[in-house]
Amino acid sequence: MEILHEDSVIIHPRLIESLESGHFQKGYYTMLTFVLSLPFLIGLLVVATLGVVKAYLLMMRGVCRSTNNLTGKTVIITGANTGIGKETAIDLAKRGARVILACRDTKKALAAKDDIVRESGNDNVIVRHLDLASLWSVRQFASEILKNEPRLDILINNAGCVTMEKKLTPDGLEYQMQANHFGHFLLTNLLLELLKKSAPSRIINVSSCLYTWKRTLDLNNLNSELSYNNSSLYHGVYYNSKLVQVLCTRHLAPLISQSGVTVNSVCPGLVNTEIFRSTSSWFQMAASFVLFIFSKTAKEGAQTSIHVAVASEISDVTGQFFCDCRIIKTSKLADNPNLAKKVWEISETCVDLKPEERNY
Repeated sequence: MEILHEDSVIIHPRLIESLESGHFQKGYYTMLTFVLSLPFLIGLLVVATLGVVKAYLLMMRGVCRSTNNLTGKTVIITGANTGIGKETAIDLAKRGARVILACRDTKKALAAKDDIVRESGNDNVIVRHLDLASLWSVRQFASEILKNEPRLDILINNAGCVTMEKKLTPDGLEYQMQANHFGHFLLTNLLLELLKKSAPSRIINVSSCLYTWKRTLDLNNLNSELSYNNSSLYHGVYYNSKLVQVLCTRHLAPLISQSGVTVNSVCPGLVNTEIFRSTSSWFQMAASFVLFIFSKTAKEGAQTSIHVAVASEISDVTGQFFCDCRIIKTSKLADNPNLAKKVWEISETCVDLKPEERNY
């Protein structure tokens, strides 16, 4: 039976019974408890998901299994005073190599040398000044190497940076592009003849899978001549620099295929290093959170560079892109031979590569 009150609101008898018995209050508090616990449940789900992703990433991380000894071999590693470069230097020094740390900050490099010697037990570790943002410095470094080193077996173009604002080097080139690509491009060409004399030898260009974020490449804006496409969330110039490294690796490989020198590019993965030191403070905070959850250590990030530098089973592999110690397919853009040739030619112009410096 329904009860009609004076205000003409119809209330079901069972509802009246619930109100009188306290069942309504109990249901209300149950619902309130659920609502209040919802953020906790969502947080728990997020943590569980992140844990699964982290476990998957740990399973997929490549590790260099080679035990090859490098006694009698000479290695140059750019940016070897910290992060991936330093860990790569430690590993190769443990194998007996003569390791040359090519660094802009010689004070930090000397401190890194002490760590490398101590951890590897190998005191054949040398520090040489190299500022990739100065073509004069690159030529001076290469001249010194050619004068004093009888051989060069492994060249690892490891140094890299991320910047937020457009800045030109003394050579008039965009700083990020020169430090990541143009400097290494010139260095490789200048040392190529010594690498050939020391064959079999290897060149490793440390790039990044982030280059795949690029769907097009404006050759008229390769050096940010027309616009500077770089923001906190989209590092367009950085992606360009990593893409052109892969393209130039692809172009150089067939040019030196009969020389005994191989050239490959690698992605270390997401690694917790100092590469974001030139970005904004808020971006560094955000990056730190992501890196804390998903990143590799510098030692883990160095594994692919080490693998491509020493593994016997890839001694004849050239022109490829490696990630987690495995060859992975490059993007359609990075696999374009015509684009690679044009990027190479533009790079030659940007670094003012002279005829006597063309050793391919």
